[in-house]
Amino acid sequence: MRKYLYCENGFVEKPQWMPNCWVNVECPDKSDFDFLTKDLKVPESFLEDIADVDERPRTDTEENWLLTIIRIPLQQQGSIPYTTIPIGIITNNEIIVTICYHSTEMIPDFIDHTRRKGIVVRNKFELILRLIYSSAVWFLKYLKQINNDVTAAEKELEKSIRNEDLLRLMKLQKTLVYFNTSIRGKLQSIFQEKDYQNPDLVEDVVIELKQAYNTVNIYSDILTGTMDAFASIISNNVNTIMKRMTSISIILMVPTLIASFYGMNVDVHVDELPHAFSLIILISIMLSAMAFVIFKKIKWF
Repeated sequence: MRKYLYCENGFVEKPQWMPNCWVNVECPDKSDFDFLTKDLKVPESFLEDIADVDERPRTDTEENWLLTIIRIPLQQQGSIPYTTIPIGIITNNEIIVTICYHSTEMIPDFIDHTRRKGIVVRNKFELILRLIYSSAVWFLKYLKQINNDVTAAEKELEKSIRNEDLLRLMKLQKTLVYFNTSIRGKLQSIFQEKDYQNPDLVEDVVIELKQAYNTVNIYSDILTGTMDAFASIISNNVNTIMKRMTSISIILMVPTLIASFYGMNVDVHVDELPHAFSLIILISIMLSAMAFVIFKKIKWF
């Protein structure tokens, strides 16, 4: 699916392509590929690079074409709640194309933001910078959600010893690793081009990316420490439960042992006593109570 967007105090959708129009392609099909390669003459190698889910943030050139690849965050349903995906920005003198092989929230939100604020994007380099800035904002947004998920998982771990809660934290830690590598790649490579001539916008983008990068590192360190602590807590809880179960087994073993002795087919010398059965029961209860008091003192209960 593709949209033709022209900047008029924010990006406005047009019915067809025109020079200096932004073509946004999302989840491209065969007609989109034919339009890009045959009508706009976009290099096919660029499209193949963007399709690689592991592609790192970078820039590349081919003749008068410039390819800028950035990675943006994506919330998904699956084993890992958040991940990052590549989005390619292909430009030349008159053509601006963005391609993403997934449906994302970032691009529609970016378009709506330009309309609300009446932002005028003067050239292709400013569009690239603003898309990077928007990705940093979404990284921070998802990081807040991850922090809330970590807090909820911690509360669950405080009252349970289930492995599922610890695995939940492990999945969030994987997400932070993906975020870390994606943001760090942008900081290292994207701004090496000399054509990024808007110093104020560049400074804003760098500040926002550094904030996201530092936040990722802080949350990652906290999460690592939390997982180590709760792994120890779970192990300690298991040991505590095993001690209690052992104590209960010993307490129950005392009357069982006495009953076993008096159940033997031999002379026990108490069968002639009045209330012998009640006496044996009373002795069993007393011995079990003594065992309970001893275990209570050594904090096995």
